[in-house]
Amino acid sequence: MQRNRLPHSELSVSALGLGTMTFGEQNTPQEAFEQMDRAHAAGVNFLDAAEMYPVPPRPETQGSTETIIGDYLRQRGNRHQWVIATKVAAPGGPCDGLRPDMALDRRNLFAACDASLSRLGVECIDLYQIHWPHRHTNFFGQLGYEAPERESLTPILETLTALEDLVRAGKIRHIGISNETPWGAMQYLHLADKHDLPRAVSIQNPYNLLNRSFEVGLAEIAHRESLPLLAYSPLAFGTLSGKYANDQRPPEARLTRFERFKRYTGPQAEAAINDFLKLAQEANLSPAQLALAFVRCRPFTASTLIGATTLAQLEENLASVDLAWSTELEGALQALGEQHRYPCP
Repeated sequence: MQRNRLPHSELSVSALGLGTMTFGEQNTPQEAFEQMDRAHAAGVNFLDAAEMYPVPPRPETQGSTETIIGDYLRQRGNRHQWVIATKVAAPGGPCDGLRPDMALDRRNLFAACDASLSRLGVECIDLYQIHWPHRHTNFFGQLGYEAPERESLTPILETLTALEDLVRAGKIRHIGISNETPWGAMQYLHLADKHDLPRAVSIQNPYNLLNRSFEVGLAEIAHRESLPLLAYSPLAFGTLSGKYANDQRPPEARLTRFERFKRYTGPQAEAAINDFLKLAQEANLSPAQLALAFVRCRPFTASTLIGATTLAQLEENLASVDLAWSTELEGALQALGEQHRYPCP
């Protein structure tokens, strides 16, 4: 499988990365081991986790994903064959209360990193990512930005300084940002350059055929500032696979089990999904593979993070690297994007 080097680092990540947020909730440890084995055999070298995983976050399961990955690495003895990425949570997201007085300051970052290192059973994390901003801004599909009169935040410079301390302590190699805005991305880069602090080497944001908002402002930053995308939700919570078509609700699927995941539902989403599934059928292609190939072939994408709950789904996703891209496919999907402009930002 093709590997892409993250600029300003020595890390090379596979074109497809394995997302792990189902490990410990929708997937048992044994199933997770099987997924990691199969992904590794296919050439995947990139594992992406987070301290809050699995999703949806619950106090009873928080950290289970990292623990499962740690058990796997110990049992297989192949830590050196993987690029391990994880994330630190900020306040204002789905897991407030993870630590007392949560913030993206030195105390919180060191506590979170030490806990992740312990669960993962590694001496150093290859890519440590800020999961979402600690300031008043739009992420996770929010719209309608309003300037706050007062807000709780951790200054980005303070966060970067703490991350430098983690690098100097040998606990992390490189840093990344996630669910960031164009302003936030440029602040991280500007402050790192101005104060000689660690430079973000990647940005992990949602990107798929239903949500191409990354292209509006962040794609140019990714290109001009060498800040490649680690694309999550490339199948839009599985809706682009076709498994929910015609009101189907597979019993163990995420949207069946968890009502909170509504970002890629609704009339606009359904219209776009139906047209995409029709296009895939006419082209005699797997909808999931076509959707994944579209994300993988963007010039700003370093790795497309796939997630699965079954080995059959994983096999189908892995096979997307064999789908040859063409001007015909590009033109058809761009026309579809013009017809359905950002139905699910």
